[in-house]
Amino acid sequence: MGEFMLSPKILIVDDEENILNALQRLFRKENYRILTAISAEEALKIMEEQEVDLVISDLKMPVTNGVEFFTQAKQIKPDALRIMLTGHADLKSVMEAIEKGEVYRFLLKPWDDDELKMTIKQALEFYYLQKDNKTLTQTVKKQNAILKELENECPGITSVKRDRDGTIILDVEEVINKYDEK
Repeated sequence: MGEFMLSPKILIVDDEENILNALQRLFRKENYRILTAISAEEALKIMEEQEVDLVISDLKMPVTNGVEFFTQAKQIKPDALRIMLTGHADLKSVMEAIEKGEVYRFLLKPWDDDELKMTIKQALEFYYLQKDNKTLTQTVKKQNAILKELENECPGITSVKRDRDGTIILDVEEVINKYDEK
C-alpha cells in the first residue's frame, strides 16, 4: 500500500516540548497531520474530540505514565495504533505496555530518524490494512445475511449444480416454476 488516501493523523505525546518539536520537524515533509500533547490528559481530550490513526507516547511522564495513558487511550480509540518512544526502557515496563496498552512497537530515545520514519510508515500501512480488513469482513457478513434470506425465500437458489467438467448447469424451468408457485 504505497500512498495513503487521506493524511494520516498522528498524535505525539511527550512531557518535553523539545521532543515534540523535534518530532514535528522530522515529519514536516511527510503527508501526516501531526497533533501534539504535553500530557496524557491533554492527549486523551484530543482523542475524545477527533479521529487519530496513530499515537506515539513517551513512557515516563508526570501524573499519568505512558502505560496508563495507552490503557485509557485504547478505550477511547481501540483501533488507533500505539507506539511507545522512551529513553527509560526496562523489561517490566515493556511487557506492561504490550499487555495493558497493546503497544504496536517500542522504540528507544534517542531514535534514528530513518528507523522511526520507516516504523511509522509500516505502522500506518498495518493500520489501514486492518481497517480495510474490518470493512471487508462487515461486507461479507452483510452479503451472507442477504444470501441466507434469498435461500429462505427460494430454497436452492444459492446452490450451484455442475457437470463432471465443472460447467455450471442452469435449470431455468425449475427457477421459473419456483417463482410461479409464489
